[in-house]
Amino acid sequence: MSRPNRTLLGIVVVSVVLRIGMSLALGSQLSGLPGIADQLSYHALAQSLVEGRGFTFGTQWWPMTAAGAPTAHWSFLYSAFLAGVYWLFGPNPVAARLAQALVVGMLQPILAYLIGRRMFGEATGLAAAALIAVYAYFVYYSASLMTEPFYITAVLAGLYFAIRLADGIKAPDGSSTHQLRWAVALGAVLGAAVLLRQVFLLLIPILLIWIWLSGGRKHAALVTLPALIVGMLILPFTLFNYSRFDRFVLLNTNAGFAFFWANHPIYGTQFQPILPEEMGKYQDLIPEDLRGLDEAAMDQELLRRGLGFVVEDPVRYVQLSLSRIPVYFMFWPSEQSSLISNVGRTLSFGLFLPFMLYGLVRAWIERGKAAFLQPIGLLMLFIVFYSAIHLLSWALIRYRLPVDAVLMVFAGYAFVDLVQRVGARRGHAVQPA
Repeated sequence: MSRPNRTLLGIVVVSVVLRIGMSLALGSQLSGLPGIADQLSYHALAQSLVEGRGFTFGTQWWPMTAAGAPTAHWSFLYSAFLAGVYWLFGPNPVAARLAQALVVGMLQPILAYLIGRRMFGEATGLAAAALIAVYAYFVYYSASLMTEPFYITAVLAGLYFAIRLADGIKAPDGSSTHQLRWAVALGAVLGAAVLLRQVFLLLIPILLIWIWLSGGRKHAALVTLPALIVGMLILPFTLFNYSRFDRFVLLNTNAGFAFFWANHPIYGTQFQPILPEEMGKYQDLIPEDLRGLDEAAMDQELLRRGLGFVVEDPVRYVQLSLSRIPVYFMFWPSEQSSLISNVGRTLSFGLFLPFMLYGLVRAWIERGKAAFLQPIGLLMLFIVFYSAIHLLSWALIRYRLPVDAVLMVFAGYAFVDLVQRVGARRGHAVQPA
């Protein structure tokens, strides 16, 4: 085994061990944990699936779903995964946490390595893998019964496959069969990402346009194939939703709730990620005339009214969106946060942000205008557009985590670049990044 492969293996082992340790630390506890309250819903929904009640809850549930009523608010794919684990091992959160820890503990560092190596070389790939392995947020969320662990992994895989497809299309001697495999793989992981969190649908055109501009103009079929695969993966759930709600619901019923609450006039021009008690509960903001609707109808009407908030006062909407920037990019401790949140935030985003920014700027300066059509351009486009989507809707720190994963590549590049510069000043020969 080569030295880089031995190093990568060691990084993966550390990554898995840290995530298994977090899984065991959280154990069967589901409530009272900061940032991962949604795991209560996935746990309950998985139990309902195992017991044969389908995608329903036994009691009235968040956001405003009646007991026994159909719900499409939560990821079908992740609910099915959790139900599968519960069917095999009983309703034991620890088993699901350990399964996730093993899968994402291996895949996230490997994907970071592959992207970093493709962009900047072996050393950067290893540095990116090491950083993502020990990043506190990823260690913590890997043990949560939520979509984040698999979703972040799918995002990294999607970006890597997009880069490989673009490279294959541009290569004059590239095999069409090989390119087809990358296109199919890209469609599969993009579909998985969308089934975990439907917001990723908005990013798919960006990825495909970048592939097209970077060399795929003469290979329109290969560029559009991933989108067709995503559509095929979504279609069964669209039909399933129509059979239950008697109306068109593409995938999940959560965009309307989120946009309505995130832009409600109650905030004024200052967004707050968690509604304070003195301002009431989120359900209290839903108009009385909508409370008799089913989940799908309510979601669509709330989206319409949320967009109405924007049309009625676009200046307030712009101010409110700008106020989400510090919430989304928060890296400092807060009195309103728990100890574990403050420590995790400081030891992850707060610690690595300077290296992320340094790597971004350094890479952009080095590549110049040509960067846009290179892999660095794709990663930067993802960072910008994904962040913009949440700044224009609902901004929470955990919604930023896919961006953090991509920024790990630039942080790794920064570490390698700084080591080279320090080594050069001391007169040591350093291998290039």
